[in-house]
Amino acid sequence: ASDIQAIKEGMQLVFNKLKHTLNQKGLKSFESIGEPFDVEKHEAITEIPAPTEELKDKVVDEVVKGYYLNDKLIRFAKVVVGK
Repeated sequence: ASDIQAIKEGMQLVFNKLKHTLNQKGLKSFESIGEPFDVEKHEAITEIPAPTEELKDKVVDEVVKGYYLNDKLIRFAKVVVGK
C-alpha cells in the first residue's frame, strides 16, 4: 500500500471499534496520578522523593494503567510513589 494516511485511518477505526466493544463489555481504566497510594489497586514499582509536600505518599507517575472489568480489578496500576 502506498497511501499511508488511509492505513492510519483504518488502524484508528479498528482501534476505536475494539475500545468501544470492550467498554460495552464492562472494561474501564482508572486514573492514579495524584491519588493516595492504595495497595488494593496499585503496585509500586519504585519510590522517589516527593517533588512537593502534598504529593507525599501519593502516586507521582503511572507506568501501566490499571483496569476494572464489571467493577472487579483485573490489573493493578503500576505506579511511582512519592516519599
